[in-house]
Amino acid sequence: MPPTPGARNLITDVKGLLVGNAEDHRLKSGCTVILCEEPATAAYQALGGAPGTRETDLLEPHNTVQQVNAIVLSGGSAFGLDAASGAQAALRARGIGFEVGGHRVPIVPAAILFDLMNGGDKDWGRYPPYRELGHDAVEASGPDFELGSHGAGTGATVAGLKGGLGSASAMLENGTCIGALVASNALGSVTVGSSRHFWAAPFELAAEFGGLGLPHPLPAEVAAVRTKFSHPPANSNTVIGVVATDYILTKAEAKRLAISAHDGYSRAIWPSHTAYDGDLVFALATGASGRTPDAAEFIELCAHAASTTARAIARGVFSATPADGDPYPVWSSLR
Repeated sequence: MPPTPGARNLITDVKGLLVGNAEDHRLKSGCTVILCEEPATAAYQALGGAPGTRETDLLEPHNTVQQVNAIVLSGGSAFGLDAASGAQAALRARGIGFEVGGHRVPIVPAAILFDLMNGGDKDWGRYPPYRELGHDAVEASGPDFELGSHGAGTGATVAGLKGGLGSASAMLENGTCIGALVASNALGSVTVGSSRHFWAAPFELAAEFGGLGLPHPLPAEVAAVRTKFSHPPANSNTVIGVVATDYILTKAEAKRLAISAHDGYSRAIWPSHTAYDGDLVFALATGASGRTPDAAEFIELCAHAASTTARAIARGVFSATPADGDPYPVWSSLR
């Protein structure tokens, strides 16, 4: 049987996760925090050629720290890595973190996307605003949050369109859940040729991004490579996301889940994983279901990680809203 979306169709359908957004619309940028109510097993995989990250080495299976307290996705290119410091400060104030010699150190890996050339006012003075945005995102965290032009998706773009923050979830037959959250800022295109139809259409559930399906017949330019190099501004790319489950997973299994979720990028974006993208996926396993997957269940979980991630990418672009100075139109304006 095909999966059904969770109650919210958000990553927060995975028990144990909250999400908070903070943004500055004058800046056309922001950040998103995925907060773990209890420490969660985590891993990551980067396949783009231009990633920007913090605290990702510790996520490798052979390294000591097994769990994280939060993940931060931020705009701002390398300046946006400051958002993790703000999130870390908010968590430390709550007494949350990895205990080391009587001290609590919140474990907050982060990834950034490049949104400096999107028409926003980046004249922020001596220090960029991302530390405060990260702190505010933690304070705003909860089970419900906005998609589209919010959080890390505020100033995101894809080839020819405004990008955005997207999320989706799927309930599996045994009652476990897989969820994804993605800030779509790709070099490539999320729609087929010049049409309104999303590449992710085969995985759509309940008309969650328009219900258009794939175009029929496929347009003649279906194999044409459409990128920001043909739709300036260029060099402003990265798709960063989180895939999460309530299964109990090892760190190595979480890494395999992150690798599998990259198939969702390839299903939803053409081309993806280019030398000018920073494509990255974090994986979280909260263990809240109390279940450990067997071999068949793990294969199914990884497959749905890809399809749910593809859906989240399309939902982010589908939900984007226009603002003054945008370099690209929003999907809803297409005819």
